[in-house]
Amino acid sequence: MSRSARLHEDGLTRCPWPGEDPFYMTYHDTEWGVPEYDDRALYEKLILDGFQAGLSWITILRKRENFRKAFDDFQPEKIARYNAKKLHALMNDVGIVRNRAKIEGTVASAKSYLKIMEDGPGFSKYLWDFVDGKPKVNQFKTTASVPASTPLSIKISKELAGRGFKFVGPTIVYAFMQATGMVNDHLVNCFCHEACTKNHRSPRLKAK
Repeated sequence: MSRSARLHEDGLTRCPWPGEDPFYMTYHDTEWGVPEYDDRALYEKLILDGFQAGLSWITILRKRENFRKAFDDFQPEKIARYNAKKLHALMNDVGIVRNRAKIEGTVASAKSYLKIMEDGPGFSKYLWDFVDGKPKVNQFKTTASVPASTPLSIKISKELAGRGFKFVGPTIVYAFMQATGMVNDHLVNCFCHEACTKNHRSPRLKAK
């Protein structure tokens, strides 16, 4: 696969990684790299990125609705109270990735999320403060230039792990930062690069 942005039949130039898959292209065009400020949505994306470890993202993306159904729409308040019976049911749910460590990690991370929500201004503010509240806009021309992790993702990884979050290694955290728009890693020739930059909005202006 080409490592440079590519022109598609619809006349738009995109990053190469979604290929010609309409489902993946829609995710690339409408979600990946768009700044996300919702506390719960950020928790969900962090958990799903953790489930991706060792797998391809498209595998997780295609199962996302199954994950949402299995994990009560990723409501941390509910997940934090999961008991052994619920964990057993999840381990038998063929619609998700049945990895006990990751499922148990989701519960541990929910408890850590709730602690942050109780102690301070929220999970979103906690995360976005690492980038001073605004996306870091990169200027990569090929995917070969895009790092798997950065000093900042290493720092955030250590902070999250120290608070009890699971499956938050530097590479997972960087993928999370890309997905949630904390960094804009659309290639410079991709039409989304400029669109995501313009789409930035202050979390203070977020609709309630």
